[in-house]
Order: sequence, then C-alpha cells, then structure tokens
Amino acid sequence: MIVKNLKNSRLVLGLTQEAVAEKLKVKNSTVSGWECGKDTIPMERLIQYANTYHFTLDYLFGLTERKVKKLDIALDLELIAMNLRTLRKKKKFTQKDVADKINTSQSTYSQYETAHNLINTTFLFNLIDIYNIDSVDKLFTQIIEN
Repeated sequence: MIVKNLKNSRLVLGLTQEAVAEKLKVKNSTVSGWECGKDTIPMERLIQYANTYHFTLDYLFGLTERKVKKLDIALDLELIAMNLRTLRKKKKFTQKDVADKINTSQSTYSQYETAHNLINTTFLFNLIDIYNIDSVDKLFTQIIEN
C-alpha cells in the first residue's frame, strides 16, 4: 500500500469511509480502493485529506509516528520541482537515471522537475527510498538546500 496510514488515520478520527468520501467529494468505493491498495490516491486528494483532517504527509506515507500538523500544505509546483531537482543533483543522477528507477519515461519525470505536473503518488513513494527523503512535508513546504 502506497499510503500506509490512510485507513489508520481515518479510524483514529472515528470516521467512516462514507464520511471521508463525502468530505472529499468522491465515491465510497474510491476511498475503499485507496485504503486497500487497489487504487492509488492522487497527490491532490492526499494533500486535501491531510489538510482537512490535520495529518502530516510524513505520517500518511509511514515516515513518522507524528500524526498532527499545524500548517496547511499548498500545492506549489515550482517549489516541489526545485526540491526534486536539488535532490536529484545531490545524488548525481540524471533525469533518465531517476525515470528508469521509478519506471517512467524521462519526459514524464522532467515534467515534475519543470513544474508542468504534480508528481504522481506512486513515483513519490519510490523517490522516498531513492533520494532518502526523510520528510515529504518538507519537500512540499520548504526549500531543500544543495
């Protein structure tokens, strides 16, 4: 399962899948698919979920036990793109190297680094290991230094 703590976070709040589906304006079966790993929750929805219910992305991805966050995560594609470039260059990888590691094309990965598209949840999950990312929250909210 890509998002390890989605179901746990819902249960901690005492919410049903139906309540989450209604809040996120999706079908109940969609939430069920995300929780059982049949479907991958899109990053936009994951961020909406995190902001709505005050969970860290780090907790949802299973990087930390710390659940609650104080700041909303905004979708700043330029910041995310800059951080992805910085992380890649720190590892001395080419875009092609990274694309091959996450099983996509170089042009698709390039769109993430040029802020044309938001990174796919599955690819981000794979990058956590490749780049040794210790905080998805920081990737989305702070400038990562060279």
